[in-house]
Amino acid sequence: MMACVHIASADLSPPTVNQSVYREDCTQCFDSIDNDAGLNVCLHCFNGGCAGERGHGALHTRRHGHPLALNIKRTRKQVERAEPPVKMSKLAIEASSEDDQYDVATKVVCLECGVDKVEECSPKVLEVVDKLMQAPTFSRKEEVKAWEQELTPCEHTLTLEQGSNQGIRIREPSKCYGCDLQENLWLCLECGTVGCGRAQFGGVGGNSHALAHSTEKSHSVAVKLRSITPEGSADIYCYTCNDEKTDPELAQHISHWGLNIAEQEKTEKSLTELQIEQNLKWDFSMTSDDGKVLNPVFGPELTGLKNLGNSCYMASVLQCLFSLPEFKNRYFKPNEEPPTSPTPAEDLETQLRKIADGLLSGRYSVPDAAGGSNSDVVYQHGISPSMFKHLIGRGHPEFSTMRQQDAFELLLHLFKIISVSPHSTQTPNPVESFRFAVEQRLQCTSCRKVRYKVDEQDNISVTVPAIRLNHFMPGPGTDKMWETVPLKTCIDMFTREENVELTCSGCGNKNFSKRSLFKTLPQNLVVNARRWEVVNYVPMKLDIPVEVGKEPLDLTQYLSLGKQDNEELLADDAESEPEFVPNSEAYAALLGMGFPENRVKKALHNTGNSDQEAALNWILAHMDDPSIDEPMASTTRSATGAPKPSDGDDKISQLADMGIPHDKAEKALGATDWDVTRALDWVFSHPDEPAAPEPSAATTSSAPSTAVPGSNQKPALFDLQSIVCHKGTSVHAGHYVAFIRKHLPAESEPKWILFNDEKVVAEAGDVEEMKQFAYIYIFRRV
Repeated sequence: MMACVHIASADLSPPTVNQSVYREDCTQCFDSIDNDAGLNVCLHCFNGGCAGERGHGALHTRRHGHPLALNIKRTRKQVERAEPPVKMSKLAIEASSEDDQYDVATKVVCLECGVDKVEECSPKVLEVVDKLMQAPTFSRKEEVKAWEQELTPCEHTLTLEQGSNQGIRIREPSKCYGCDLQENLWLCLECGTVGCGRAQFGGVGGNSHALAHSTEKSHSVAVKLRSITPEGSADIYCYTCNDEKTDPELAQHISHWGLNIAEQEKTEKSLTELQIEQNLKWDFSMTSDDGKVLNPVFGPELTGLKNLGNSCYMASVLQCLFSLPEFKNRYFKPNEEPPTSPTPAEDLETQLRKIADGLLSGRYSVPDAAGGSNSDVVYQHGISPSMFKHLIGRGHPEFSTMRQQDAFELLLHLFKIISVSPHSTQTPNPVESFRFAVEQRLQCTSCRKVRYKVDEQDNISVTVPAIRLNHFMPGPGTDKMWETVPLKTCIDMFTREENVELTCSGCGNKNFSKRSLFKTLPQNLVVNARRWEVVNYVPMKLDIPVEVGKEPLDLTQYLSLGKQDNEELLADDAESEPEFVPNSEAYAALLGMGFPENRVKKALHNTGNSDQEAALNWILAHMDDPSIDEPMASTTRSATGAPKPSDGDDKISQLADMGIPHDKAEKALGATDWDVTRALDWVFSHPDEPAAPEPSAATTSSAPSTAVPGSNQKPALFDLQSIVCHKGTSVHAGHYVAFIRKHLPAESEPKWILFNDEKVVAEAGDVEEMKQFAYIYIFRRV
């Protein structure tokens, strides 16, 4: 038997609380611990690499010189299917563990020596293995962070008064004051009493003695023992508020009862971890209004994305993008090695290629008979895009959370981070296929002189007019109250001539006519249909049907003719100020309410560019201003740079992971008060700003170029390629799905396929109706 020469001399350390452990799936593909060969988790840096035919674990060893790994293989136990739980909004945890569902086998392997199982391991290696298996996985760790972002202190934790500690010193192992339980224990921070938790909490037994103590003594705040970490996190519960909270002075409060926070070790799952486990077991139902069975389909380009908890907005957008040739050609590289990166999970190029391989290869699109569904229809398991979700959400106030988000806002966010990442002539930026130019024509109503301005865009947002049906009578059972609006009508409104108030540099007149038409059109056109009205400052969704039609959309009539021979141009104005960069979060939120772009920019500019509510109030107060839609003079803040904060290097690294040069990332952050999201917008809108050494001709960052994108070829005909649909009254609630036209094997004509998270079905009957209520339309030039 071959011996390993590395095991005795290996300098290994257990994972720290702040260290990511990738022990579920490979960082470079979606092979996982459920595959036949299992997953090799590096014992040196805890990267996960597949152990099967793709051999990404062995590739990691060759690239980084890390020989030792822990092979983890999981197999599902044969158990009876249970009814799916009701999805929870608050904690109501029943006992359940991975051990009840799976058998897990582990072994230490040496990928350099070729030893399939290291028989004799030192106590140090065994400790690392033990801590690795106890550590939360990367995806669970990030989910917990996202949920915990919403936890705050309360008046009871902030004003906590602790009683005498004489004679009270908590020592392990502790047990409940009212019974013999030694787990799921809670320490009252006010008097030092240790009681067991509620029976339904923690996934273990409990007799609710901590709650009984709180009720009897009117004590509010308790901390869960064995959930405390040396870094200061822990489960804090306020019985008076009846909710989870945080305690900013936890170290001091537990020290009062003899516990040194630096010596604490987390050995039990937190309430947040248990809640996420239970929520992710929810079986999202697939139903049809007429009760028909929806047939699942499998194979290449038919892979579903597992719901990570309110992540359907991301799944629907990714499905639509990776159905397009430009994204397939750019990121699907089945015959190439993954990019070289010390941290593959944090490298945008690697994760985009991983998504492409997962969605397009067909490798993971297979029936999951043991998936736990209670239906007779067998769907697929779906790939879990947790690494990608974490990466694109880092530093973003919305996409870093576990809440439902706006799919259109995510699409624009992806366009930005992909565009500022490195591309080359061999690997062109796929977002370029969405770019086009809009030409704005302004004409003075007095002297008749004109001015032309060209803006680059990668989408259009059209307002859907709300016209009530004449025969509509409110009452029970009425659901169709709006007239159907042809999509061409929405585009007519987008391109119609309107009057604006400007000062003519030629004659001083203040009245202009304005019209915007397409100077060019893209290969792929994104149309966002806005059906919102603001009621008491709250945007409400309106179910207004939009008629798209089955014939190609003809946009030829909306192409601009450019300057005519009989037109006289206005003299150029004095040099304008640099461009104003609006606060991206408030900007996106106000656009989501349906307000026009010019109004939103002007409102933010006039209210300090930080407060969404102040900007909303400004818009509402100026709705009747004749100049409300006048284009705002271009301004921006100086890019001299704000002082670097303590977490500045981390923020620079976040932008660097997206492919932005280090110097340019620092300059962008300095110009935007070190706000990562605004800095990304700054990079995108300042493609020509100097940064670190100029990129080579072969590899460049593909922010908008000086050449006008798109084509003015006629006729300009577009077929509908995909739609993103939303069900619910608000974009921040409800559910998103995608319908995509695809050619299936043995089918002569393309068929509409429904992507509902991990469920992928051939759908025909409801498509025409869903097209009427789509939120995002993606058309492709014929």
